[in-house]
Amino acid sequence: MALASRTPLFPKGEGSWAKMQANALLRAVEEMFHRRDIDALVKGFTEDCVFRFAEQSEQRGRDALRKFFTARLSRQKDYRLKKTLLALDGNALTNLWEGTWEDASTRKQMIGRGLEVWRMRDGMIAVWDAAFNVWEQGGERKSPIM
Repeated sequence: MALASRTPLFPKGEGSWAKMQANALLRAVEEMFHRRDIDALVKGFTEDCVFRFAEQSEQRGRDALRKFFTARLSRQKDYRLKKTLLALDGNALTNLWEGTWEDASTRKQMIGRGLEVWRMRDGMIAVWDAAFNVWEQGGERKSPIM
């Protein structure tokens, strides 16, 4: 189910978003991740979406997005997510997110933190830019270059 169809109050086209609408979207996305609902996540993006996630090369379209989410969630057992709206400018939403999970391969408890910008169109994410850091729970939080 597309994000736009779940909440008909989302702006059409590239119209400006209100804080209430942006927060409703963040809560809906959190729930989709908690349910591991890849179909709903993918339908929340435009068919011609562009996404750049961490060190991954730029990718385009829902097929690439589905492969990305499937691979990501296959490694994240018991994934719990919290998104916090940081900024809103017209149709651009910036949020900070923090997640916890058990790595399906190593069985280690993990924590991730990221910053993302979504450029919206018709209530869906058209462009997704995300920075992401991950570390073992209780482990040192440092960049490999530090």
